[in-house]
Amino acid sequence: METTLTAVERTGTINEHHELQLDGALPIPGPKRVRVIVMYSAADQSDEIEWFHAASQNPAFDFLKDPGEDIYTLIDGKPYHDEV
Repeated sequence: METTLTAVERTGTINEHHELQLDGALPIPGPKRVRVIVMYSAADQSDEIEWFHAASQNPAFDFLKDPGEDIYTLIDGKPYHDEV
């Protein structure tokens, strides 16, 4: 019997109890048995994009959405040129 598998990608976190907690719901009606493949970086730090995403979703930073916080423009400051 041939089985066709469908892949769904989601991000998540492994908690202190070694359990996987997904960042969002799966588009699969359940209950249903699934196979899980966990891929992770050997480095013990999250990807910068993941941090930016988490910060953008965190209500602690909602004050930055206030137009009064936009105090800088593209003409402020001086360009930085790295001399490598």
